[in-house]
Amino acid sequence: MNDIDLSPKEFNLFRDYIYEKVGIALSDQKSTLVKGRLNKRLRQLGFDNFRAYYDYLVHDQSGDELALFVSAISTNVTSFFRETAQWKWLETYLPQMISAKREKKIRIWSAGCSSGEEPYTILMFLQQHLKDFESWDIKIIATDISEKVLKKAISGIYDATQVEALPKNTVIHAFEKIRINNIAHYQIVPSLREKVMFRTYNLVTDRFIFKNHFDMIFCRNVMIYFDDITRLEVIRRFTTVLPKGAPLFFGSSESLTTHRESLKLIGSSIYQRL
Repeated sequence: MNDIDLSPKEFNLFRDYIYEKVGIALSDQKSTLVKGRLNKRLRQLGFDNFRAYYDYLVHDQSGDELALFVSAISTNVTSFFRETAQWKWLETYLPQMISAKREKKIRIWSAGCSSGEEPYTILMFLQQHLKDFESWDIKIIATDISEKVLKKAISGIYDATQVEALPKNTVIHAFEKIRINNIAHYQIVPSLREKVMFRTYNLVTDRFIFKNHFDMIFCRNVMIYFDDITRLEVIRRFTTVLPKGAPLFFGSSESLTTHRESLKLIGSSIYQRL
């Protein structure tokens, strides 16, 4: 079956809509990507042209189709212990952070958490490097715009290929082996899952709901979808809930050379709140 064509006019409609709703900036070069990734969805809905799908998208009051649209055109690629250099840096930073605390409480925001590998990695890291891990009050707020990936994150279930690169001792302490359709899978243990609060959240347009400070914020491979104006606004939001000296983690492919009025580069795509 041939792909449905996407005209320049139709592409501009989608581009304006996605920018308004979630801040994603699509360049002209993304037209082929949008066409390729949405063709399957059009066929599922029985549409034979992109304008009909656009009208369906903008009139969907539930927001479900918007979430599906965003998931289709963005890349939810992640893995456990991604950005190795950042975890090495944290090994040095964590003792400093702990020694400065007045109470045994840790709060972390994983923004754009995708299917959960990042927040669960944070917990695995803390489990490995806090000798009295169980005595700490640890909560991770994990947000993403896509309900689809959040459902996977909440389940904490991953296939064998996703955990095979992890050290055996990490797998023993963080996962329990289960079988689904007689195929081996690994699920994050309940004692770790209960420390993560997952929720849908739009970094650009949703009302800013956080009032208390976080000890650190992870927002990796999200900024690449935003233009300069949107990046600056998102950073402003982060710095309102990040105390001075606390770290903010971005993806290795993301550069903030023009948005560092309140941040200082201190490591591999790691910034410190000034």
